[in-house]
Formats: sequence, structure tokens, C-alpha cells
Amino acid sequence: MSGSRGPERPSVKIIDREVEFEGFFRLERYRLRHRLFDGSMSPVIERELFERGHAAALLPYDPVRDTVVLLEQFRIGALYMPGGPWLVEAVAGIIEPGESAEDVVRRESQEEAGCTVTDLEPICRYLVSPGGTSETLTLFCGRVDSRNLGGIHGLESENEDIRVSVVPFEQVLALLEEGVINSAGPIIALQWLRLNRQRLQRLWCAAP
Repeated sequence: MSGSRGPERPSVKIIDREVEFEGFFRLERYRLRHRLFDGSMSPVIERELFERGHAAALLPYDPVRDTVVLLEQFRIGALYMPGGPWLVEAVAGIIEPGESAEDVVRRESQEEAGCTVTDLEPICRYLVSPGGTSETLTLFCGRVDSRNLGGIHGLESENEDIRVSVVPFEQVLALLEEGVINSAGPIIALQWLRLNRQRLQRLWCAAP
């Protein structure tokens, strides 16, 4: 695989686009053709695209106490998962117009976990499920003071019921390896923290 992606002369021709449903989210149907790797154009294909905006998430980490702040909440998409629809997650929220990803994770940290983020480290930005949605998730790790954190949080106006726990890092790794944490965002963030934890401790423990 070379550094470039796709055909040598990439192109997509959108024939038409229809909005099939529009509510809190939007579902669009596309008819299109795209360039093939042999240089020709594909036949007309149809694809549905789920438009739900873009999101940002943050893994709160206390480098002094070597603890991670984790959230548990109900998720309809996990309704039929073997472990049930209450997922262990990181702080997350939708990026609203005029907001940056950094704005979102600082706001959501207060709303969902009652914690203040003092430093941010970017992890990555990735496509959540590009086979059917344009949504991206921008991930961060954030420095927090985990003392006195915990309990039930969330906005009543958004029907949020979020349990917050402060968990030692080694215990978090056990949850990860046991499959208790099974949502992509926190898995990626925790694997990143596993690789960068000592660097963050040196950096953040030395900071005022």
C-alpha cells in the first residue's frame, strides 16, 4: 500500500441525493458513481448515509493518583448486547455549531462527571462507522484531580443518568482485557493512555 489512497484519479459523481428522514438525526439516500482502481467508473450504486453530526470525547486521567474517571450510562445501541445496554464510557458529547472539540470535552466533563480539566492531550480523530455514517469522534486525554469525584451526574433536561467512578489504572486495564469496556472510543483512549501514561505523569506531575 502506498502513501496515497484510492485510485490515481479519484472522483465521485453524485447523481442525486434525497433526505429520507429528518428528526434529531438525518438519513440521506445517495445515487452515485465513483472511480475504480482500474481507472474506469463504477455503475450507479445506492447508499444510505446516517448524518448525526460530529462528536468529541475525553478520558479523564489523574496522573498524581494514577486513576481514570469512567462513566456508566444507558445506550440504546447496546440494547441486545450480552452485557446489557449500560456501557462503561469516557466523557463525550456532540459538537454544536460554533463549538470546538476542546470546548465540548471541557463542558461535558463538568456536566457528565463533575470534573474540571486542566490540560488536554489530543489522541486522534477517527470515523466512527464510515460504511453508513459521516460521524467522526475527536478523542482527548485530560488531566483532572480525581479527589471527591464520583456519584450520579448528568443533565435532567437531557434525561441523563450517569454513574461516575474513579478507578485505579491497573484495574481499568483489567476491565479492558475482560471485555467489560466494549465501546470504541474508550478502548482507543485507554490503549493510547497505556502507551503514553509515563510521559503524561512526567509532564503533568511536574506542572503546577
